[in-house]
Amino acid sequence: MSALAHLRQAARRHAHLADAVIALAVFAATVLTAFAGHSAVVGGHRTVAIVAAALGCGVLAGRRRRPLVALAVSAGAAEVFLAESGSTSGVLILLAPLIALYTVADLVERRPGLLLGCGAVGALALVHAVHKPALLGPQNLAFMALGGLAIAAGDSSRNRRAYLAEVERRAERAERERELDARRRITEERLRIARDLHDAVGHHLALISVQSNVAGQALDSDTAAASEALAHVKSASRKALGELRDTVSLLRQPGDPVAPTVIPAPGLDGLDELLALLRASGLGIDFRVDGTVVPLAPAADLTAYRVIQESLTNVYKHSSRRQARLTLGYDRHELCITVDDLGGERTPGGRTHAPRPVPAARHGIVGMRERVLALGGHFTAGPRPGGAFQVTAYLPYLPLDLAPEPAP
Repeated sequence: MSALAHLRQAARRHAHLADAVIALAVFAATVLTAFAGHSAVVGGHRTVAIVAAALGCGVLAGRRRRPLVALAVSAGAAEVFLAESGSTSGVLILLAPLIALYTVADLVERRPGLLLGCGAVGALALVHAVHKPALLGPQNLAFMALGGLAIAAGDSSRNRRAYLAEVERRAERAERERELDARRRITEERLRIARDLHDAVGHHLALISVQSNVAGQALDSDTAAASEALAHVKSASRKALGELRDTVSLLRQPGDPVAPTVIPAPGLDGLDELLALLRASGLGIDFRVDGTVVPLAPAADLTAYRVIQESLTNVYKHSSRRQARLTLGYDRHELCITVDDLGGERTPGGRTHAPRPVPAARHGIVGMRERVLALGGHFTAGPRPGGAFQVTAYLPYLPLDLAPEPAP
């Protein structure tokens, strides 16, 4: 960093000390140029002139606190000094009101500051023209030009300070918006993880509940069936705990021991295993694929798996016949998933009837709808004629943010 930059930083840190130094420098330059080499003041009083110069220059030390007072006092004292010095050699005293003009234009509100500064320059020029005819020529014109330059410099300093303040405010606002956006993304990610946790663990816990009931009923009469049901309970609980561990590991804070995610996120490549597990648990599934299989983007692949898993689990829990039909229709631009519950809803008396519309508050239906809509798809769920409950989801092969733009 240069010496000038160090000097500027020191002046900013000790502004009032810098003002005092400026005042002393102007006073010294004025006195030396006015009285050096002159034994006496012609037509004036040296003491009065020196006091006026000291007052006019000394008031600059407080110009930042009282800019208008500094302008009035320095201008009046400068005129007294010029009148009492008896010569034109002390014109450097006019530096004091010029510095005060700069301060007024810099610190006072823009419109009043400019009006007062221009009025002060005009008044001083008029006083010089009336009481000091010798200053009416080039010196007076130079003073007016310097006064206008001081006002322009002060106004420019004000504009620069306002610009820097606005830049800082925008930077702070942008920083706050980035923090809010980061928090929003964290919240959305936690909601997504919560939905994944509900879909995965809820599915396995439903199987555990049903198989435990089967084992309890068959424990005395059919030991083989009870053993098979307990084996399913053991397998489902192990998978539920594994998915729970992997999901919770995503919520660990930086620096915490990280449990690696061993099992990748499921997709349609794991559909055969899911169907085999549900069929082994007693759910009859008629599975059909229409069209040519098209690979899905990872987000769409996971959503398709979760919709099928949740829908078939609901059939397993609520259907009396435990019969479902799963259809995957690969169209030109999207995958259509249809899950039909071919049985009625179970009642305490063992009878069946057509399923009622699923309330909107059920988290499974709501979660499936949110997942599908987030990828730009369509989702419907409700009873169909013939006593079936149907879930239909249309998923684009690519999410909205990855789909190519159509050609113009």
